[in-house]
Amino acid sequence: MTKLALILSLCIIFTTFISSSNAISSCNGPCKSLNDCDGQLICIRGKCNDDPDVGTNICGGGGGSSPSPPSTGSTPGMLTLNDFSEGGDGGGPSECDEKYHDNNERVVALTTRWYDNGSRCEKMISIRADKNGKSVTAKVVDECDIKDGCKNNVVDGSIAVWRALGLNTDEGRVPITWSMA
Repeated sequence: MTKLALILSLCIIFTTFISSSNAISSCNGPCKSLNDCDGQLICIRGKCNDDPDVGTNICGGGGGSSPSPPSTGSTPGMLTLNDFSEGGDGGGPSECDEKYHDNNERVVALTTRWYDNGSRCEKMISIRADKNGKSVTAKVVDECDIKDGCKNNVVDGSIAVWRALGLNTDEGRVPITWSMA
């Protein structure tokens, strides 16, 4: 094998490895975790597919319509931390009311599909921490947009929400269950 052929072979192997290790799959593509699936899809039995708990119809040929988020019952998700105050990591003012919110207010941003084009703006949700069973209510004031890097199944809560739930903000992401209050 010539030196050039060896280098070319190594380049092909390296490129194949890099492109497959960070792949994001679309409908029916291979996956191992939620992060492997594109957009609002979830990993079910090793393949990216619609979320049956939410009723997405992306893979089923439902067109470009927005998926219907759950409106009743309890929904599992992840609580993340957000600073909704001016200059905080939330960026600009909240989408629902065009205001900044103090860190002592119990407010949340919902992931894109749960935000449902603003239909939950200014409404109260109940959040229960799976870790300790504590519950709190909080007002929806913003969207945690997946186009801006927010993961699916996220309730992005203020520090007041974390404190009321007795959670350590250093954890960054904790499993919760939420429902409309």
